[in-house]
Amino acid sequence: MQVILAAVVPVLLTALLGYGIARAGKPFDPRTITFIVGTIGTPVLIFNNLAHTSVAPEALGGIIGATIVAMMCHLAIGYAALRASGLSPQTYLACMAFPNSGNLGLPLSLYAFGDEGLNYAIAIFAVISVSNHTIGQTITAGQGRWRSALLSPVVPAAVLGLAFGYFQIALPIWVNNTLDLLSGLTIPLMLIMLGTSLAKIPVTTFSRAAYLSVLRIGMGAAVGFTIASLFGFTGAERGAFVLQCAMPVAVYNYVYSQIYNTSPESVASLVVVSTLLSIITVPLLLMVLA
Repeated sequence: MQVILAAVVPVLLTALLGYGIARAGKPFDPRTITFIVGTIGTPVLIFNNLAHTSVAPEALGGIIGATIVAMMCHLAIGYAALRASGLSPQTYLACMAFPNSGNLGLPLSLYAFGDEGLNYAIAIFAVISVSNHTIGQTITAGQGRWRSALLSPVVPAAVLGLAFGYFQIALPIWVNNTLDLLSGLTIPLMLIMLGTSLAKIPVTTFSRAAYLSVLRIGMGAAVGFTIASLFGFTGAERGAFVLQCAMPVAVYNYVYSQIYNTSPESVASLVVVSTLLSIITVPLLLMVLA
């Protein structure tokens, strides 16, 4: 129980801080914070952890391959379930396939499984983030949106981080200290952003959102446990992988639904309800994993 509380409570309280800031109407510029997190904090966090990871390169390669297989399963199962339910894949499929592996997955993996778990979680997040900005955006838009995703700083940060880690390239101590300082900003800001977003997103279609939330988290957990077993994952590797697969719907899916006008109110409800559901499901998962 101590492990579960240590992982969940800091994440919940920090997200609630963001929620409280938004509900109280305090000054908060989401565009500025999004820019800092998206173009500076997240790439630095990815590069810094991959460049200094103690995880063997073959293990990182395995987790990246498993993540790709998991996303393919999410897409296939999600598409079949949506078609069977008479719901639009254009509206909901990206929500089923790409979980919130950043705002929630990274801090939970860190507090539940330590630095090793965070290293695995970052590799998973990098793959999911690039896929959501390409495949996910394409699904929602109905046309290719590859250029913007390939120009994202997440891509070179991941590639350079893997290269520096693999060849064990040492950096000057002042560079390492700067990277550590900027990396430390990222996870708290991600959680505060999540809280402020949830405070502003309306819930309009609760019953449908509840059904799809159970599908997203339940499918993710089932796929995560199955693939982790097939790949022979154990310990922090297994824990971070299953946890990332079973995260709720990413907030970015709501952003894309607004941009391309694909029922943004319904997607908004799904983001909120699935995140609230994860307050129950995450501790249950950690009881099994930790």
